[in-house]
Amino acid sequence: MNEEEKNEQNIQQNTELNPSPSDAPAAEQNNNTGSNMPQESQYQQVPPAPAGPQAPQVAYEPKRAGKGAYIAIAILAAAVVFLLGVLIAWKMGGNDNDKSASTESSKTEEEKKTSTTAEVTEASTDKDTEATEKETEKETEKETEKDTEKTTEKSEISSDVPTVTRPAVYATVSDGSSWQSGSGYVVQYNVDIHNMKTSSIKGWEVRIPGFEDAETGDHWSAEIEMDGDVLVATAVDYNTTIDAKGSTGFGVQVEFKDEAASKKVRKDEAEVYINGKKCDETIEVPTAANVEKKRVVEPDAGTAYESHGALSVDGTDLVDKNGKLYQLKGVSTHGLAWFPDYVNPEAFKTFRDDWGANLIRLAMYTGEGGGYCTDGDKDALKELIDKGVEYASELGMYVIIDWHILSDNNPKTNQDEAILFFDEMSKKYADYGNVLYEICNEPNGGTKWSDIKEYAEAVIDVIRKNSPDSVIIVGTPTWSQDVDEAAKDPLEYSNIMYTLHFYAATHKDNLRDKLKKAREDGLAIFISEFSICDASGNGGIDYSSANEWFQLIEDFGLSYAAWNISNKDETSALIRSDCTKTSGWNDDELSETGLWLKNTMKR
Repeated sequence: MNEEEKNEQNIQQNTELNPSPSDAPAAEQNNNTGSNMPQESQYQQVPPAPAGPQAPQVAYEPKRAGKGAYIAIAILAAAVVFLLGVLIAWKMGGNDNDKSASTESSKTEEEKKTSTTAEVTEASTDKDTEATEKETEKETEKETEKDTEKTTEKSEISSDVPTVTRPAVYATVSDGSSWQSGSGYVVQYNVDIHNMKTSSIKGWEVRIPGFEDAETGDHWSAEIEMDGDVLVATAVDYNTTIDAKGSTGFGVQVEFKDEAASKKVRKDEAEVYINGKKCDETIEVPTAANVEKKRVVEPDAGTAYESHGALSVDGTDLVDKNGKLYQLKGVSTHGLAWFPDYVNPEAFKTFRDDWGANLIRLAMYTGEGGGYCTDGDKDALKELIDKGVEYASELGMYVIIDWHILSDNNPKTNQDEAILFFDEMSKKYADYGNVLYEICNEPNGGTKWSDIKEYAEAVIDVIRKNSPDSVIIVGTPTWSQDVDEAAKDPLEYSNIMYTLHFYAATHKDNLRDKLKKAREDGLAIFISEFSICDASGNGGIDYSSANEWFQLIEDFGLSYAAWNISNKDETSALIRSDCTKTSGWNDDELSETGLWLKNTMKR
């Protein structure tokens, strides 16, 4: 038997004497292999029992032994038995010692095995724990991301900002033009679908009830059909997907038997379906800007004008009679020619007392239909301005007279008219320290700053002759966005501010960066028009971008006027389209934009 076979036999024998614990887990036993095993065999070999001394040899004698001989043999036999007993006892004692040694060795090795197993188990447990922790972290991250998505669905709402529940996807239906056509009456409808979700949607359909005895005509950006009295519009390939926080739209002309039939259309019951399923999902939207307040504003002892008096410009800031930074915050009318009823003292008082406004902007269009420089009634428009200035003054509010260029693009187009107008206005209100002049709303159409500057110098000179210290607000290129161009070559007059307009869903970091840079360069900026939807004045609301804008407004103490006081069926209108009241609106009568602005101004 070779050495390996002996060791194998001894291990087998010892294992029978000292078996491994039967309750040891198989995995634990399997782990006690390889590098965890000692280099020598775990089991100590049991030495073979030593052989005893040989009994002495006695010669045989055939002759009969005597009595003495028998006695001697008996003594000798007794001695042999005694000696054998001693040897047996010694042998058994040695075996017990060997067994004890083997047992102790086995116990020691078992302890080593147990210790090693514990270490391995502990290491394995540590690894498993670490892996579990990592997996838990991943799961937590995933859950956090999901929670974040849910929070984002709530438009990043802080816990202290009030919210309202709104449809996540909805359609707005507005009347466009209408006309008599033979024996029928035609209405053009413009429909916008808004996706307020944080993910895109695809495969929309809009259903609008109330089209009794009606026939559809020309349409665009949707497939149109009638289902009973319900007009069904289905997306076409290029607008079937609506991005997160985005919108799309379509138009359709419908002929009714008469005008009365067109009034039966239930525009406010328009429903949106996504892939054939009605979209009933709702979201929580904020009703105020979520910004960190940077300044403590003490309440006025009297009205705004009583407390702060005539304003002026100090560096980049608008300041009051005491030289302290003062923020004008208010609202702008829509075109005076189109929504004249909102120019009333009760409306202005509602904005002052319920909204916290201290400013009204009177927007007088110049180039559009009904505009001052086209076919508008100049006297009627100037009468509205006069009423607006007087109402605001009686309430201790500030007021902007706005020469609202838009379709006329370049202010130089109607420069002569502007000079005459502002000469008259600045003479009339020379003693009104609460009146500010905005001399060109939104230059556009490629108008350069050099053209605006040349125009501004001509108009400012006229105003300064009549009202030397009044604050004058000057528009900037590209719909009053390129304040950086004005900062490179500013006007050389005192008390001049420069216009920046934003619509939160369209204008984001790029325009905010322009504002910051222009201020760094020393330009005083006034946000005389803005809204929280897109630049069309319609479309979806971008609450996140609106928050960023208002944080910037808060940081710099910028003055602003929100667009617009009307019930026009568009997102930027502050009053709901189905509300005919011209003052004293409760929250339910405000549009989503109106409610957000009201609560933001009050905070």
